[in-house]
Amino acid sequence: MAIPARLVATVSAPLGPGSADTPSVLHRPGRGLLVQRGDTELVTLDLQAPGAEVRFPAPWPRTFGAATVSPGQDAAVFAGVHAVRLVDAGGATRWELRHRCWSGDLDCDDDHADADGGSAAFSSDGSLVWAHVPGPLDGDPIADEDEWTELWVVLDARTGEVLGRAETNTTGSMSFHTTPPDPSRMGLSIGEGEEGSPVLWGRWDGQELTAQQVDDELILLDVHPDGGDLLTVDAGQWTLALRDARTGATRGELDAADAVPAHPLNTRGGRVYWDVDAAFLDAETIVAGTAESDAPHGPGRHWVVDARELTLRGEVGYPIAVVGPARPAGSGAWYTVTEDRTTVHLWQLTDV
Repeated sequence: MAIPARLVATVSAPLGPGSADTPSVLHRPGRGLLVQRGDTELVTLDLQAPGAEVRFPAPWPRTFGAATVSPGQDAAVFAGVHAVRLVDAGGATRWELRHRCWSGDLDCDDDHADADGGSAAFSSDGSLVWAHVPGPLDGDPIADEDEWTELWVVLDARTGEVLGRAETNTTGSMSFHTTPPDPSRMGLSIGEGEEGSPVLWGRWDGQELTAQQVDDELILLDVHPDGGDLLTVDAGQWTLALRDARTGATRGELDAADAVPAHPLNTRGGRVYWDVDAAFLDAETIVAGTAESDAPHGPGRHWVVDARELTLRGEVGYPIAVVGPARPAGSGAWYTVTEDRTTVHLWQLTDV
């Protein structure tokens, strides 16, 4: 059964695809921000106030690290090879947290061509910055120069003060954060190449940072609107799962091979598997895709999933062709990006 989708908005990417990353949407309570990292700047647009654009000069090239923007668009954080830096729209550095080089050296003169990297994110209310970095931090005692330690740190977004830290016990090559509505919580997915893909669920109680490893072979896709469940897919992309955020226990699973029919243009075989993006639309509804596995055969497909029972309700019916995964946009919406990476489409279901 096709469940029709309604086009809510079409937004042009502020930067050209030749000199910028694919645009993304950050959703915070009551607000959506389009964000795009270019070679020399980070640009953000307020989706609720067209024309409200802010540009942040970048402290280093986009190939060396990740970047994000505060919910109020007044600051951007750049997570680089040697430091996490917060800047204002004028490019002034408000604070910087220096750490061990992601290439592994304490005293680094590397060109960083093969350096790994971490990530950073603002809490939903913008008061905190969470960052995944290698230790030691600047000023820490050094017991063993050869010892590799990765940290998850919570910082005061105004001052850069390190409020809490926890060892991740990982050897990451990349990571990304998933920001829930609760500003005291945060999700972290760490890619370790062939070694694993751990997901951590963090809590800052005002005194201590606790980091619970949910699993070592997962990708965190989204967080339930009430914060109680984590939507995940295993590293092999076989199975969507809802996991209790407190205990990590699996509350429901949906295997792509069992639930999703083969692509109608599939004449070459191959398994159907979930994308590494999906979105809670509300407490009862998820949109998830199989676009990556569908791509060799024809247009990718997205699916409406019942979030209560984790059962497939039907395929999303679009009025225009879409490509790529379905990603969360907040307020009951999700977004897709055109193949040329110049346009973002925001969608809602007309019948949920």
